[in-house]
Amino acid sequence: MSANPRRILPDALMPLSEYAQKRTLIRKHMVEIKRDRRVAVGPFATFHFESYDTMWAQVMEMLHIEKGGPEQVEGELDAYNPLIPQGDELIATLMLEIDDPVRRNRELVRLAGIETSCYIELGTHRIPGTPTEYDERTSADGKTSSVHWVRFRFSSDEQRKFADPATAALLGIAHPAYGHMAVLSVATRAALSKDFAAS
Repeated sequence: MSANPRRILPDALMPLSEYAQKRTLIRKHMVEIKRDRRVAVGPFATFHFESYDTMWAQVMEMLHIEKGGPEQVEGELDAYNPLIPQGDELIATLMLEIDDPVRRNRELVRLAGIETSCYIELGTHRIPGTPTEYDERTSADGKTSSVHWVRFRFSSDEQRKFADPATAALLGIAHPAYGHMAVLSVATRAALSKDFAAS
């Protein structure tokens, strides 16, 4: 396995009996990993930046819960490997977390197209987010999904600036009905910089 793997291979998975024994510790460890990869933007949008580790844990959890046997492995890897950053990008799961179903339905209609309005700002330079090819996007009837997958592609120079605390970095959404941004902490930037090939 490379120091910064880009794809989960079947032989990297843990036997389910072993995972069941270690699950509590693994999940506790993943909480620590995910803490610096989670960024709230505005009142109910949260970006969860994915990595090899988060996707490995997701695959193992799905195999543990569904118990589909060897036949399930290929499908889970096909679903989650594309969400592992490939060295020149960050990939985030964007979750619109609204508990009340009536309000949620109303907001998801208002937020049609939100998946195309995300960005990372480095100083005065803006890197646009684009929906991944696996994103559900906004439906034809004008209602967006509560979960999206957004990709941010970085040039080598942008990667260096992102890793440099001297450059201001923001994560934002520029939707007409949801204009919010959040400062990316030094800890978050350090964690996410590990996703780049140069790390």
